[in-house]
Amino acid sequence: MFESELSQRAIASVEAHVRGFFTGHVITVADYDLGPGRRKAVPDLRILTVSPGPRADSWSYITAGCWSTAETDGHGLEFVLTAPVRDERFADLLAMTAYYHADHDLDLEHSLPIGEPWLPGSHCHRLLISLPYLHGPDLEHCPLPDGHARILWVLPVTAAEVAYRRQHGHEALEQLFDEHAIVPTDPRRPSVA
Repeated sequence: MFESELSQRAIASVEAHVRGFFTGHVITVADYDLGPGRRKAVPDLRILTVSPGPRADSWSYITAGCWSTAETDGHGLEFVLTAPVRDERFADLLAMTAYYHADHDLDLEHSLPIGEPWLPGSHCHRLLISLPYLHGPDLEHCPLPDGHARILWVLPVTAAEVAYRRQHGHEALEQLFDEHAIVPTDPRRPSVA
């Protein structure tokens, strides 16, 4: 089977999985072109935008098309970002994450800088790859015809939180998030570290 056909089957399966998980939500799908010079890194990238609804009271943005960029033996990653409002900025952040993933093979507990606040006024200038706690394992585990995609959470975090994680470990940072009962979609949430 051709690589492009495998990719298209995986994208269709991710879309079907997301639609099944978010039944009752309005979901739009947009092809995302990374532009000249970067297009080849994630050639078939799509961003699914999920409105608030019965499963979640916030917006969710989910990639479809990352799986094929760094899959191993049929297993790869997709990403979800949860946000307080609908804004093209979040699709851009996910596209940036997808491009970064194609070159750096992101995984659970990794982080990446974004060079600016994820939303105006926010202290969060980085993204942390974490389990999708807001949605659970039913979203995380996405079977594909030719493998499996794991949908991981892209969580906006501060530089101090990333430094804390490097020093004390990922689980210690997650415990701080729990202790402070952070609202991950709050752009003005204070740093916990």
